[in-house]
Amino acid sequence: MNIKELTSKKNRKEKIAMLTCYDSAFAALLERCKLDCILVGDSLGMVIKGDKTTLTVSLDEIKYHLKCVTAGTSDTFVIVDMPFSTFQENPEKTFSHAAELMAAGAQMVKVEGEEWLLETVEFLTTRGIPVCSHLGMLPQSIHKIGSYRKFGSSEKENESLVNTATSLENAGAELLVLELVEPATSKQITEVLKIPTVGIGSGNFVDGQVLVLYDILGIGDKLSFARDFLSDANSVEECIMNYIQAVKEERFP
Repeated sequence: MNIKELTSKKNRKEKIAMLTCYDSAFAALLERCKLDCILVGDSLGMVIKGDKTTLTVSLDEIKYHLKCVTAGTSDTFVIVDMPFSTFQENPEKTFSHAAELMAAGAQMVKVEGEEWLLETVEFLTTRGIPVCSHLGMLPQSIHKIGSYRKFGSSEKENESLVNTATSLENAGAELLVLELVEPATSKQITEVLKIPTVGIGSGNFVDGQVLVLYDILGIGDKLSFARDFLSDANSVEECIMNYIQAVKEERFP
């Protein structure tokens, strides 16, 4: 799996299935199940470390978990979150941090942010680092946003999200995560962009879906947009396969 194949899936209208992962054992299982993409997410701050937000995750911590994941995979496309404070300063510093993550085994880095990130996205992509952008609900900005909520419900937000998504694609982003974006806005963005869109809590009009691994296992908070796939499965492997199949057949969400 690679970014060209992911784009081909969009063009063929084949859904992309993605899950977060933080260790080699689960990574190996996800690969056996033929998952398209693994995201080594900064969600590890909450589901692994037990913190209240993702803001506590350091570059060294996510690099450690990235190395664990890549030790368990050989064919799965692996994306890694750039932690809070590792990409906000300037493009040059961001490149240095992103290069560390690529050297640790990532095939793409993910950054949360809007128009202010355009220069950084272009700086990275023109220097050989593939970038996944992230719009809508930005967990790293939770203290500024105030609470988890849907984005794109107003005409102003809808227009801003569509324009920003287009600008990020033009800057070189090759994948876009849409978190808690209104389905109508997600649909519009997906139709406008040539790059794949992957949604979480953003409806079914996107090119793929991503969830936190522990959410499909029924562990942790009961989120409105997640589903416990283990409750109807006889094993963890069957649970993962059921999630992938549900995404591919557009039965989830």
